[in-house]
Amino acid sequence: MSAIRLLVLGAVRQHGRAHGYQVRNDLEYWGAHEWSNAKPGSIYHALKQMAKQGLLHAHEIAPSTAGGPPRTEYEITPAGDEEYFTLLREALVAYDQKTDVKSAAIGFVVDLPRQEAVALLEERTRRIKEWRAAVLEHYVPEDGPEQLGHIGEIMNLWVHTADAEAEWTRGLIGRIEAGAYTFAGEGEPFVGVLAEDQENPYATGERHPDDER
Repeated sequence: MSAIRLLVLGAVRQHGRAHGYQVRNDLEYWGAHEWSNAKPGSIYHALKQMAKQGLLHAHEIAPSTAGGPPRTEYEITPAGDEEYFTLLREALVAYDQKTDVKSAAIGFVVDLPRQEAVALLEERTRRIKEWRAAVLEHYVPEDGPEQLGHIGEIMNLWVHTADAEAEWTRGLIGRIEAGAYTFAGEGEPFVGVLAEDQENPYATGERHPDDER
């Protein structure tokens, strides 16, 4: 799975309707350009592609009286909303997602009902446990990685990664079950996007031809 689709759909969805530069600005505000492939070119490409696929509706906005080209504002469609939640659920349960996909999923987890989020994370821990057991069919941690030569360090890394992932996931489940955060249907959600005129302290300042479109 590519993180960019989940990130872009999530950003548009939080605004309700947003032009491309707003989406880019939000992703830079979240630091996504540092931990994912959310670079300007890929963001604008994703917006255009998902509009062609019917996941976003593109509204062309007339230029302001000050001049300049018309801008396109994007709004998520019912098909886009369905795709967004499919990607989000898949990212939360899969044990082998890349860091950018996992990070995006955790950033949007509160868009789900609390109990569903817990159930998905519990499924994640089950899959991690299953994967760890598969590794142990070929590797005995107690005997050390040297038993397989330096290649044993790979399986040693896998086991330690599985243990750390499982521990972190269980901790998150505990915090959610204890009432942390505001989930879907529980009241005013956490505001994670910038207002139209709000300055972004984390903006890269890198210019892109599509910034004004």
